[in-house]
Order: sequence, then C-alpha cells, then structure tokens
Amino acid sequence: MPIRPENKARYPKNWKREIRPAILDRAGHCCEGSPAYPDCRARNGEPHPVTGSRVVLTVAHLDHQPENCDPDNLRAWCQRCHLVYDAEHHVETRRRTGEKRNAQMALFDGAES
Repeated sequence: MPIRPENKARYPKNWKREIRPAILDRAGHCCEGSPAYPDCRARNGEPHPVTGSRVVLTVAHLDHQPENCDPDNLRAWCQRCHLVYDAEHHVETRRRTGEKRNAQMALFDGAES
C-alpha cells in the first residue's frame, strides 16, 4: 500500500532503503501468507496464482502502526493478503474520515447562515 502523505513522517528515515528491502529479502520476494491465506506464496512481479494480477509485494504492519518497525510486526504480503487483512482497518479509517468531513461541512454550512 502506498504511504499516505499525512503518514509519511511516521515512517523511519530508513524505511525504503533498509527496512522494507530486509523484509522482502527475508520473504524471498514472495508473499509470506496472511491469516486469511496462510499458504499464499505469490511471487513479486509475477501473475498471482489465484487472481492473475501482477503481484506487487507490500510490507504490512500487523498492528497498523508505521512507527513499529520490529521485524516481528512486519510481513511481506501480496495485494490480496494485505487488503483482506486491512479490511476492517480501512472501514474504520473511512468512517473517521467521513465524520471529519461531515463536521467540516456542518461548520461550512453554518457559516453561510
């Protein structure tokens, strides 16, 4: 998953240069398998054996905290594994974003009165 601009400062300076490559090397540039798909071993850059889409390995934070770069908290996952693992987290993030947007709109609407 791409790093959102508002979260970029939460990642260590050596994320791209050292941490991410070390996790991908540990995994042999294959998906390490997620709780939903423990046997997934989709290989980076090749067609996914189930979906057929080109695999782009991502590095997932199991606790969703970019600051926690302990190797035990990080997994090399294909898009399928990462998206399924993060599904609930994405729903919660969308809900909070919607609430903020609605609050801002309410302030804006009130300013016109």
